[in-house]
Amino acid sequence: MAEEKFQATGRRKTAVARVILSQGEGKITVNGRTLEDFFSTKTLRICVCQPLAATESLKKFDIYANVRGGGIAGQAEAVRHGIARALIKANEGLRVALKSAGFLRRDPRMKERKKYGQKGARRHFQWTKR
Repeated sequence: MAEEKFQATGRRKTAVARVILSQGEGKITVNGRTLEDFFSTKTLRICVCQPLAATESLKKFDIYANVRGGGIAGQAEAVRHGIARALIKANEGLRVALKSAGFLRRDPRMKERKKYGQKGARRHFQWTKR
């Protein structure tokens, strides 16, 4: 029988991550590179592994993620969101732990657009009397 794979999508700001979860020994690959190679800072690596740590399944699954768009922190949170969604597809019983930790909610905060006649979204040009 073929090995079962669980696929999910995670999003944050403009970053979109496609995550594939399969049975394994805990290897995480992001865009064809190892987790340590792709996410250079320790905080981003911890952020990606949070759903696995919350469900105590760090060494049970191999994860392949394809992420694009946004910045490096947004990409890390998009991968985290995708991993959490894929874990639920693998085991529905993990939903309570992931939901209480807040990993299933997509962070809706986006950059506000620049308005015409202004310097930015809220900032106006400086007014001078003469």
